[in-house]
Amino acid sequence: METLYEYLLDNYKENEPIFLADLQVDGMTRTNVRQQIKKLTDTGKVKRFDNGIYFLPKKTIFKSGSQLAPEKVLECKYLRDKDERCGYVSGLMFFNQMGLTTQVPMMYEVVSNKATNDYRETSLAKSRVIVRKPKVPVTEKNYKALQFLDMLKDVDVYSEVTGKPLQDRLYRYMDDANLSISEMEPYFAYYPDKLYKNLVETRVIYNGLLAQ
Repeated sequence: METLYEYLLDNYKENEPIFLADLQVDGMTRTNVRQQIKKLTDTGKVKRFDNGIYFLPKKTIFKSGSQLAPEKVLECKYLRDKDERCGYVSGLMFFNQMGLTTQVPMMYEVVSNKATNDYRETSLAKSRVIVRKPKVPVTEKNYKALQFLDMLKDVDVYSEVTGKPLQDRLYRYMDDANLSISEMEPYFAYYPDKLYKNLVETRVIYNGLLAQ
């Protein structure tokens, strides 16, 4: 048990998701690893977040210790593959992050290279998660463009902000994210016609062109 615990201490930070399926320790079989992780959980050295997901709890003033944020698990499970970007948050959660809706999403929505189907519903602890396959492989270079276009495709449906305030907010986001129409244009063909309609109606298509 100490061998596994030392391995975890050497390879994981406190409050970092540990996926049981990824644990490969020299000299230990899969069965042995499962048995040892259960013993570590029973002693409180390791905490269970969800089925197959554990973490080293950070000590706090509370007896129960620290908790693992679902967003952190989501990031490690679907948005990153080691140090590589492989997905992004979408749907109402992204609209909420952009300040375009006051609705608090009841589920997480992500687009990820790790998706095996075009659409799949799963769970993470007590939360529902919708996982979608991307239109093109997600990379560090293109994920902001794809995320923005996904949002813009449905901006007429979910955004509570309209008119000039919406236009200003979209322009500001593009500037902050260093997004240009020329960067997004190669992906237009992967979206339905309503994307172009929304590009025109929000005047996003003209952002950058108006200053020329």
